[in-house]
Amino acid sequence: MALSPPFQPMLAEARSELPRATALPGGLVFEQKPDGYRAILFAGRDGVYLQSRNGADLTGAFPEIAAAGRALPLLVLDGELVVAHEGRLDFGELQARARRRGPGARQAARTAPAHLIVFDVLETVDGPLLDEPYSTRRLHLEALFGDGVLGNPFVLCPATTDRATAEEWLDPAWGAAGIEGVVVKGLAQRYMPGRRGWLKVRARASAEAVVAAVTGPVSAPSTLLLGRWDAGRLRFIARTTPLSPAARRELGALLYPGDEDHPWQGRRFSAGWQSREPIDHRPVVPDVVVEVAGDTAVDAGRYRHPVRYLRVRDDISPDQLPPPGA
Repeated sequence: MALSPPFQPMLAEARSELPRATALPGGLVFEQKPDGYRAILFAGRDGVYLQSRNGADLTGAFPEIAAAGRALPLLVLDGELVVAHEGRLDFGELQARARRRGPGARQAARTAPAHLIVFDVLETVDGPLLDEPYSTRRLHLEALFGDGVLGNPFVLCPATTDRATAEEWLDPAWGAAGIEGVVVKGLAQRYMPGRRGWLKVRARASAEAVVAAVTGPVSAPSTLLLGRWDAGRLRFIARTTPLSPAARRELGALLYPGDEDHPWQGRRFSAGWQSREPIDHRPVVPDVVVEVAGDTAVDAGRYRHPVRYLRVRDDISPDQLPPPGA
C-alpha cells in the first residue's frame, strides 16, 4: 500500500450558494453531505485502519466497519461515518459511539450500527488514484459497488451533475433527515491531500428563539445568545454570528440587563462546539424573540454552528415558541 496513515484528506471551502459551472475544472458534480465524521479506511494485507479527519485512530470504536474492511482487497476509501436512528442520521449517537472501545464498542455496533458513506477511492491493488480525475475515480468506486466488492456497511454517496437535483438536496427537509448540504467537486479535479479544493454549501432554514444574553454591551450587542423555554427551564440553543451595526442599534434599543434571578446568571457557555473557551456574556431580560437562519446541524434542538440574525419577531412571545428539538 502506497498510502498510509496519518493521511490528510482533501477538504472543502464553505460557500453560501451553489457555484457556477466554471468554478472548478471540467464541470461540476454535486454530492450529498451527510452529517457524520469524515473517515479514511485503509484495507490491505497488513490489516485495517480507520482514521478520522484529524488523524485519530477510530478502528476500535467501529468494529463492524473494521470487520468489513478485513474482507476487502487492498483499498483506501474516503467517506463519512454515520449512525442512523429513528429515520435520520444521528450525530449525537455517532459521537457517543466514537468514545467507546472494547465490549462497549461491540455492543454499540449491534444496537446502533454505523455505516461508511463512501465518496472516493484513493488507492486500489493497481496503485494510488490521487492523480486521476474525479470522473475516473468515481467510475472505479461505482464499479466496486456494482461488482459486489463493496456492500453493507459501505454505502455509495449519491452524486449528480444535475444542478436542479443539488438544489433539492439543499431543502431543509433533507436537513431533517441528516443531510447537511452539498459538496461540489470538479469532474477533472485530482485528489489534493490537505487542500481545500472542493466547495461545500450547507442547507439553511430559519427559526425563532428568545434573546437571553449578549456579548458586548447590552445597549449595542456584538452577538446574541439564544434560548427557548422547556418545562420551566431556559435552554441555550444557539449563538449568532457578529451583528451588523444596524442590528446592534435595533436590538440595543429593545434589550435590558437581566437581574440576579435571571436563569443564566453565573452560567458558563463555551465559545463553540468542542471548545472549552468561555463566552463573556451578559444576561438580558428574555422577552425579545428574533428570527435567525442556521444550518441543519442541530443536536436535540441545539445548533452546532453559529446562526445569522435576520430580524426581530415582535409578533411572537417567548412562551409561544416550541421547546428545543420539538
